[in-house]
Amino acid sequence: MLKQRIITALILLPIALGGFFLLEGSGFALFIGLVVSLGAWEWARLAGFTAQTFRVGYAAVVALMLFVMYILPGLAPWVLGASVIWWALATWLVLTYPRSSERWSSAASKLVIGLLILLPAWQGLVLIKQYPLGNWLIMAVMVLVWGADVGAYFSGRAFGKRKLAPQVSPGKSWEGVYGGLVLSLVITTLVALFRDWTVAQLFKGLIGAAVIVFISVVGDLTESMFKRQSGIKDSSNLLPGHGGVLDRIDSLTAAIPVFAVLLWMAAS
Repeated sequence: MLKQRIITALILLPIALGGFFLLEGSGFALFIGLVVSLGAWEWARLAGFTAQTFRVGYAAVVALMLFVMYILPGLAPWVLGASVIWWALATWLVLTYPRSSERWSSAASKLVIGLLILLPAWQGLVLIKQYPLGNWLIMAVMVLVWGADVGAYFSGRAFGKRKLAPQVSPGKSWEGVYGGLVLSLVITTLVALFRDWTVAQLFKGLIGAAVIVFISVVGDLTESMFKRQSGIKDSSNLLPGHGGVLDRIDSLTAAIPVFAVLLWMAAS
């Protein structure tokens, strides 16, 4: 299993980095759209649909909606605004699971939720890419999420006692969340020192980093909640040793649109 994970990672890493940082404009939007469409194909299974015809159809609908969003950029504020509302609601749904499942257990509800998760992630990345330091900003949100994951893993193993959401993901603890937060804040502080931020900029950066860390945890737990309710271990087997696309980007689907909104707020 470890050998398989390493081989898959070595193949995917240059593809992902090339797509994120070398492509521009429509090429970048198309690359991210492909990833999101694969995620939609997986999400249809989480929604309870096993027939390939329906899963491919759902992915095609998502791809069409991405195209509409690309040619109508004025939809971006509405898409990201809906995302912020959704992730606030998702926080409550995760913390109150399994009681909350009665509110979203229908197939139609799950399909709509899939749109609220996937479409804003694409929109957020496309918008972030357009900033003067777009590539670095994309790297920043990824490093924050990865830093939170690493910090949570080691802190949770060493100190984890209080379960975060035991009905959703029994292995996660509040101590792990705090450890991930601390590491991400340290990373943010180091970046601030390197780029010579003012005290005010550092304060805003730390607040923003904390928000991203917490919402990335919600993104991770949300997919876990739907997988648990569906009785599915991995979203698919597309990535040998790693599960599916959604298993790799669940935290980012929450962090990216919220990060894009924070950038908007900082610039206004």
